[in-house]
Amino acid sequence: MNNSKSLKIALVQHACGSDRDTNLALITDRIRQAVKAGGRLILLQELHNTPYFCQTEETGVFDLAETIPGPSTEHFGALAAELGVVIVSSLFEKRAAGIYHNTAVVFDSDGRVAGRYRKMHIPDDPGFYEKFYFTPGDLGFTPIDTSVGRLGVLICWDKWYPEAARLMALAGAELLLYPTAIGWDPTDNEDEQMRQRDAWVTVQRGHAVANGLPVAACNRIGHEADPSGQSGGIQFWGHSFVCGPQGEILGKSGVDEDILLVEVNLERSESVRRIWPFLRDRRIDNFADLQRRYIDSCSSKE
Repeated sequence: MNNSKSLKIALVQHACGSDRDTNLALITDRIRQAVKAGGRLILLQELHNTPYFCQTEETGVFDLAETIPGPSTEHFGALAAELGVVIVSSLFEKRAAGIYHNTAVVFDSDGRVAGRYRKMHIPDDPGFYEKFYFTPGDLGFTPIDTSVGRLGVLICWDKWYPEAARLMALAGAELLLYPTAIGWDPTDNEDEQMRQRDAWVTVQRGHAVANGLPVAACNRIGHEADPSGQSGGIQFWGHSFVCGPQGEILGKSGVDEDILLVEVNLERSESVRRIWPFLRDRRIDNFADLQRRYIDSCSSKE
């Protein structure tokens, strides 16, 4: 574990083309740039090797998935070892025939796989048909120990669920990381687009405040067309950011390609939790109903 007060995090925000090798070359170059600038923890965006393929349901897309270990883990593991940094990647995992996951793989600074997290909350909305591709995760909300700290890695749709962030915090995560692929329908009006993006930022800042932890979210950019031609595609809004344990914005990107470098003080959580002891004051004896889908006031407990 890292005992220093500060950690420089690098978020690699970029557009994804149709060629996997070209994407990997770009990501590798950006990681090298980030490390040269002092980055020690590199956070990549969700499903960074390919375009966001969940706009349609096509069985042939499963050919994009790969095993873990596999080509991508070999590549990023070797890169992490060469540069002496921790890399948080996001891969389309083929676990077995018919079982696929949206999986974050964390590589420690010696190149080994420190751990993985399989996305737990899987959306199924127009343009985001992830339930067709991904089996819900089964590894729980377990932080991953690395040479730079204990990382609470969650993925995109997980960000809307305070329970996920809380469980990572309760298990000792020192910071929360969200590889993300989120955007809006280009036909939405500007007010709706801003409401969606503001909600995305606000809910994650809330996780930081509620748990007294820094949060980093890395999102992709650019317009990706709907392969079926039935919609206007998705405009990924970027705006990757890092906030501190009181929700304060420490750094943010815009809508263009960016390597966001932010210095985070991992020891601030201790002082923040002393003045805002939310974990101390939780009424855990009254939280049993959180395990229910919904509470119907006119029916008995199920």
